[in-house]
Amino acid sequence: MSVFLVDSHCHLDFADFDAERDEIVARAQDKGVGVLVTISTFVSKLPSLIALTERYPSVYASVGTHPQNAGEEPDVATQTLVDLSQGPKIVAIGEAGLEYHYDKAPHDVQAAVFRRHIAAARETQLPLVIHARDADEDMEAILRDEMGKGAFPFVLHCFSSGRRLAEAGVEMGGYVSFSGILAFNRSQDVRAIAADVPVDRLLVETDAPFLAPPPYRGKRNEPAYVRNTAEVLAQVKDVSLEEIATRTSENFFCLFAKVPDPRRPNAA
Repeated sequence: MSVFLVDSHCHLDFADFDAERDEIVARAQDKGVGVLVTISTFVSKLPSLIALTERYPSVYASVGTHPQNAGEEPDVATQTLVDLSQGPKIVAIGEAGLEYHYDKAPHDVQAAVFRRHIAAARETQLPLVIHARDADEDMEAILRDEMGKGAFPFVLHCFSSGRRLAEAGVEMGGYVSFSGILAFNRSQDVRAIAADVPVDRLLVETDAPFLAPPPYRGKRNEPAYVRNTAEVLAQVKDVSLEEIATRTSENFFCLFAKVPDPRRPNAA
């Protein structure tokens, strides 16, 4: 039986894909991946993402500054993000958040940049794609503080944090997205968390070119491999691949409401 999947988070603009980008998109489609979202890491590089969305009908993009790059783009205004998000295939804000593992930008700068992205997500009601690594306590504190100012849609992408952050995210109305990390041998804790996330709050992604799942571990990741992660998630939830593909795709279109569902007769 064929399945329909979404890669809710990849970086198709990265140089890792320059030699065969057409083939990579085609391979994803062959595996049933009907929609890909290529995620912004520098606002200044948005034109290259827009070009990809124009080249490939199945590709959409976000706009934002990765927390590792917050020191290089510390002053991008909320209004700038809002204005840029008006593009027809810009469907999310981010990725933004807190990255304490590599620590390439001061924590206060990361937080300030993150809060401006939250404000843009609140104003536009586009989903905020959140990067959180080794920053669970501060992340939860900022999310709770900002939710007090008004709700905004969000996803905790490439989840590898602790159980408390996952539960807090779901409590606040967010989604949790799992990447190839879910399939790593050492990821028992992540699988245990995924088992308990409500099925209506789950997404799958690759974060390609990073974090390829087995049997591609150690190689360049690509959107076609989101199927491998979905297979592991299906095992974790004790359901069929078809069911997890259907549920995660429905969740995606609920959260990323600006993206037309190509399965629907009247999809744009």
